[in-house]
Amino acid sequence: MRNKIAFFPLLTLTFLWISLTSFLPKTEDQPNLDGQSLVFNTDGLYFAEFYDYIFRGHFENVDIKREDVMFPTIFGEYLKAFGAQCPSALPADKVEIMKWVCAREQVTTNGYGIETSRVCIDWELVGTGLYARRDLYHAKLVVEKIQSDDALRTTLTMMTDPNAMGNSLDMVHRAKGLQNDMAQIFLLNPCNSAGLRRFEENLKRFALNEPAIRMEGASKYTLMKESGGPTGAQDLGKLVEDLVADQARTWAFNRFEAGSISGVSTSEDGQGRPRELRANYRFRGFSGSSTGSVRIVFENGLPKCIYFFDFPQNCKTPNSGILAAYAQGKYAR
Repeated sequence: MRNKIAFFPLLTLTFLWISLTSFLPKTEDQPNLDGQSLVFNTDGLYFAEFYDYIFRGHFENVDIKREDVMFPTIFGEYLKAFGAQCPSALPADKVEIMKWVCAREQVTTNGYGIETSRVCIDWELVGTGLYARRDLYHAKLVVEKIQSDDALRTTLTMMTDPNAMGNSLDMVHRAKGLQNDMAQIFLLNPCNSAGLRRFEENLKRFALNEPAIRMEGASKYTLMKESGGPTGAQDLGKLVEDLVADQARTWAFNRFEAGSISGVSTSEDGQGRPRELRANYRFRGFSGSSTGSVRIVFENGLPKCIYFFDFPQNCKTPNSGILAAYAQGKYAR
């Protein structure tokens, strides 16, 4: 009888422990109740660092702010991609994603009947045929409202930007990079994966300016920046090749010629790591094959900005995955 009496309190305590631990925040190495680990693969994606910081809940490290033009674009494209590629993973109370379209235009012609301008004077919301989680879609509308309220300041900033043309092309490159991301992200992460669910939850919290669900483990991108670039002999030609080829994925017209990197020259910091690197490359455009040049500026031994010859003042952000590989010594000779 004594053993039976002792058994029931033990059983009760065990049940209580299981119940309490189910409410504790999960860490990267802690499996969910369905047996899946919280893993979110961003390797090779254009906005890989942004996605990883959101997934981990490390909002303080995110360079793209919720007030930036790019954030609602990323959020909206993600919802559309999920709706198109993962429709069976949506809940029963899903909502349709809407978009604004022009309902009526005002066309102006000259005395000869030739059209001189066309302006939309009436807009309407129509369905896209794609659906999203209700809470995520609401969060997207919140950040779009912020953008709408701040439209005048954003327009004036763009108009007074001394590097407006270069930054406008950057927006095109980013949009193309985002398009490539959305074609790959659900191949890297299954629609019903626990990691994807955590990413979405933190994406919503970031949009609504709410506290994140944080992971304890540091992102590899944070560790990379803290450790800095590698010392010793590195294959800098290969590094330039990979960085330029990655940028070329988002070029609108020109096409980078693989294997064409030449004339690599570098200046070094006090630890023998590159401070600045210059090289030539070849690309194909409207006029056939041509030669271009690139300058890469390093910070703490890692590439910080990529400047191409046609826009020498416009800093292109290097691919974070390539930087992580370089920091880990994968380009060592």
